[in-house]
Amino acid sequence: MYPQNQRIHQEYSLSPEDAYFQRERFNHAHDSAERMLTLLGGALTTLLGLRFVFALLDANVTNGIVSFVNSFTEPFVTPFYGLFNYDHTSIGPVSFQGYTLVAMVGYGLLTTGIARFVTATRY
Repeated sequence: MYPQNQRIHQEYSLSPEDAYFQRERFNHAHDSAERMLTLLGGALTTLLGLRFVFALLDANVTNGIVSFVNSFTEPFVTPFYGLFNYDHTSIGPVSFQGYTLVAMVGYGLLTTGIARFVTATRY
């Protein structure tokens, strides 16, 4: 089908079969990048959700899991402090952190948008 001296795997090939495999390799890289961004965004959103639930249920901040979640998510919620006048409302031991909810929505939309952009740049 092909001449013997033609290389099958060239950067730009004239054969349609080889072009198909090149496209598939390129699309696989984009799919992998999209999955990685979605995974990281989902993990961050989950940790922010845990932070919100821990604050809402008045979890013990000296507990290892609670302190890890709070210290890990602190840099991500800091830009949202003071966004609204009612960011942090406390009723007895219960603490409602509005800035954490805004961070969850913001970072969720950001990572989803970037992942969709990566997907849109495919062939």
